[in-house]
Amino acid sequence: MDVDVDVVDSPGGHEVWERVPAPGSGWRQAVSVPVRDGVGLVADVYAAEPDPAPRPVLLERTPYGRRRPRGSDGAFESWNPPPPEAVCRRFVERGYHVVRQDCRGRGDSGGEFVKYLNEAEDGHDTVEWIAAQPWCDGRVATMGVSYAAHVQTALASLGTPHLAAMFLDSGGFASAYETGVRLGGAFELKQATWAFARARTSAETLADPVRAAALDAEPIEEWFRHLPWRRGHSPLRHAPEYEAYLFEQWEHGSFGPYWQQLGIYGRGHFDRFPDVPSLHISSWYDPYIQTAVENFRELGARKTSPAYLVLGPWTHGRRSLSYAGDVDFGPEAALDGNLAPDYVEFRADWFDSQLNPTATRPPAVRYFRMGGGSGKRDAEGRLDHGGRWLNSTTWPPESSYAARFFLGADGTLTQEHTGESNHSDHSDSSGYLEYDHDPRDPVPTIGGQVTSGEPVMVGGAFDQRPDERTFALKPSRLPLAARPDVLTFQTGPLERDVVVAGPVVARLTVSSSAADTDFTVKLIDVHPPSADYPAGFAMNLTDGILRCRYRDSFETPSPLEPGRLYDITVEAPATANLFARGHRIRVDIGSSNFPRFDVNSGTGGPETTDRRRLTATNRVFVDGRSTITLHLVAEEQA
Repeated sequence: MDVDVDVVDSPGGHEVWERVPAPGSGWRQAVSVPVRDGVGLVADVYAAEPDPAPRPVLLERTPYGRRRPRGSDGAFESWNPPPPEAVCRRFVERGYHVVRQDCRGRGDSGGEFVKYLNEAEDGHDTVEWIAAQPWCDGRVATMGVSYAAHVQTALASLGTPHLAAMFLDSGGFASAYETGVRLGGAFELKQATWAFARARTSAETLADPVRAAALDAEPIEEWFRHLPWRRGHSPLRHAPEYEAYLFEQWEHGSFGPYWQQLGIYGRGHFDRFPDVPSLHISSWYDPYIQTAVENFRELGARKTSPAYLVLGPWTHGRRSLSYAGDVDFGPEAALDGNLAPDYVEFRADWFDSQLNPTATRPPAVRYFRMGGGSGKRDAEGRLDHGGRWLNSTTWPPESSYAARFFLGADGTLTQEHTGESNHSDHSDSSGYLEYDHDPRDPVPTIGGQVTSGEPVMVGGAFDQRPDERTFALKPSRLPLAARPDVLTFQTGPLERDVVVAGPVVARLTVSSSAADTDFTVKLIDVHPPSADYPAGFAMNLTDGILRCRYRDSFETPSPLEPGRLYDITVEAPATANLFARGHRIRVDIGSSNFPRFDVNSGTGGPETTDRRRLTATNRVFVDGRSTITLHLVAEEQA
């Protein structure tokens, strides 16, 4: 076959190979992959030459456009982000073929897009189709970020025979109900901003200028000031297929068959997953920390193939940056130049280590411990918090141990309770702090584990003081700790460095005047006052939430009995941080975190239809009954 032409016929005569445009190299073939219901899913095959010899294939399935650059691809050579052709060129040079596919109903693929719920069958059929092609050696490894990670656990749930390895970055649902769509029973409103943004780039919108103009005219930030939305009365009403799936997620408040569907509940299918190597990446300011840790733990325990975990200090997929929000974590923070020259090399090295039995394998766990910086403002105006990479064989690290801190009535946070009784029988209702949670004035979200929230919210580390960037229903410039509906507990200035690495769990004894309310927990590193930060800097690390109707079970919610005492558990995703000498460890307790989560109305009614708002008087008992557990790292390992 003459390869010195720009286009050549494929051996089957149905598709053609074309030279990959610069900055790529080699050849590309557009194919339509048939799946079980007859829909064709369009993909590009990248290879070194037309009619290529069999090689392992790297598959990435995406709803964002198979030929479009994405910020989550990281920096590469002179690009940030790089064009797909340049990324695929590097993988081809490393000995792989690459397939990039548009998910159903997105890009050039046929069928209707329904978020998450078609990806198991479509992904399984794609892998098996690739494995049967003459240019595949029978091994298909998957890779991708966010949605392109979710599709991997989806297809693995069907036991896909020719799956050879999985590289899951910032996603891959163990349970979408507990991480990604909901958290602690509350709905993550990034699903609404994501749906709105994707509706504007859908094939239907691009083909219909009237629909496009209608969506462009919707003031999404104003819509967020007037929740709850209703079907037909939302910014997505012009894209009914996107509105339908969003409300379907939102309306299923309890855990049940809907949340156990293929594609969003890997936990129910772990035993069926192929026994293949897997790598799980997340970051301290990413919504998918918990799912990455669970996937790593469960697959590592259930399979003979190795599982790996990488936890960095980034926001969602932004691993080429050294900062998140208003905080910089130092020269070691970026993946580039530390874990590998760049993200492409990092992936290629990992696939080599798993698909080549003679290659050296990486440590089981690599995590970034934040902290240890100067605390000064850097040239870009960010707080220099610092940090460094550490290795471990387990998560939490093998040197960590659980330590319980008590919430004190005077706002203290101590490892020893100085009260007289723990009141385990709930017979004494004294010793509490109380506040009013007004759903009309929720505590505003300032950074945290947020993605896809623009233009309403962004993730990262920030001083917990609102500014002009903060979305709030009632604007204020006072720090969150000054709000009457936020309880703040903190240590004194630390006499020595304290290292935390692991999950954060609050066990609270509470009561409420309402039929339902939320409780939120936020862990904060308080930098002391300095010349650059005269008021100090209260840096958020991680936060969690519990909708109290789900206190006993996500499957069977039950209302609160006003005034009755309840023991609840609020879990926040893991973190790793050095609280430097002179800093304070702080915990904030509240009942809202908006717009990251929908706001509890207090009525106990369904979130999507309840138009009433009731102020809840909430109590947290601080007489030894309410604690927060942190995982501390032994001093010699810190």
